[in-house]
This record gives sequence, structure tokens and C-alpha cells, in this order.
Amino acid sequence: MNLTATPVAPLYQLTSVSRSYQKGNTTITPLSCIDLELARGEFVTIQGPTGGGKSTLLQLLGALDRPSGGTLACEGIQLAELSDAKLTELRAQRMGFVFQSFNLLPTLTARENVDTALEPRGLSREDRDARVAESLARVGLADRADHRPHELSGGQQQRVAIARAIVGGPHVLLADEPTGNLDEAMRDEILTLLEQLNRGGLTIIAVTHDSAVAQRAHRRLRLADGGVTVLPA
Repeated sequence: MNLTATPVAPLYQLTSVSRSYQKGNTTITPLSCIDLELARGEFVTIQGPTGGGKSTLLQLLGALDRPSGGTLACEGIQLAELSDAKLTELRAQRMGFVFQSFNLLPTLTARENVDTALEPRGLSREDRDARVAESLARVGLADRADHRPHELSGGQQQRVAIARAIVGGPHVLLADEPTGNLDEAMRDEILTLLEQLNRGGLTIIAVTHDSAVAQRAHRRLRLADGGVTVLPA
């Protein structure tokens, strides 16, 4: 399957997308008949109640799961038609992921943590070093490259996680509660960084429970009862 993008396609196009799973004898349907387009260059937040399908939608957009029904295209590529190997390739080439827990390896430095994202890419050591240095500089941590996670603040650890997510040059950054473990000041620092990355052309889609985060997005979506609505800006 060719991973060449369709130039005129939106970044994501969801048509009648549903996702169901079994829990004992009960069928749970967190997403039902979702129709949604997400454009390149947007900063979109997803809100909603616990269990409302936010993380499920993010997993579908990140090609970490497949819909139970409907179609989901990323840059014109129908994800359901891809093998697991091609989905892995697509994630590596086009998607970056950031989570509430920073998921840094405690024994590695900031530089080494960011470099782990490039290990599957088959790049030269020189190219990897250059990309890691550039990524850390973009998040304002060039002077913390040799520090390990325990030597960094929570905000700095999340910056390292963001640097790791963007080092491969993704088309979209998918973030699940990226400020959930941060105090207000650090939250605002990370939000400012995300806005800077977005102005540089990176599409950002973030799940959040924090209205202060959502209000800084271009579009605010709410997921509840299996459906999606657009909230006022």
C-alpha cells in the first residue's frame, strides 16, 4: 500500500465512524456515527465527560486502533486498508504522541530520550544527533540535553516528551491531557510552546479536561453519548 498523501485531502476525514467493544456481556460504544474533518494546521481540543470517548477517538486518529464501522482517512489514506506494518510506518512518519505522564526513561538523558524516537528510522548517527539537538532547541532545552528526568521540573520533562514527539518531523501532534500533571504556571508554558509549534505549521489535536487549555485552540470539540459537537470559540 502506497503511503503517498492526497494533496487536496483534509488531514483527517471521518465518515460514520463508530467504535464498540465488549465488556463481559455488555457492548460499550464510546463512539457512534462520527462525521468529522480536521484540517492541516489546526489546533483542536477534545473535551467531554470521563468515558465519553475522548481517548478512543485519539487512538483512532493515531492509528493505534481501528474503527468498528465507518471510514477513517489520514491525508487521503484509508487506515482500515493498511496492514499493521503499514500503520506502524505511518505512525512513525507522520504522527507524534504526547501523554499526561511524560513516559521518559529515567536512566537516559534528555538527549537520549529524544533519540529513542529515531532508532527505527535507519538514520546515520550524525543525522540523528543533529535532529535531536534541533528538537531540544525548539522546546527551549538545548542547555538541558545532558540532564536526566529527575534533574528536570515537570514542565521541562514534558518539553523533553514534546521534543521526542516532534523529532521525526510529524504532520500532527496527538496529545492526551498534555498539561494534566502540571501546575498552572507550567501549564501555560507548555500551552505557549504548543501554540508556537502550531504557528510553525504543526497540526495539534489535544484531549483535555481543562477549559483554559481548550479556549486557546482554534476549534473545540465535545464528545458525549457517542457523538461529537463543536463548541463555541
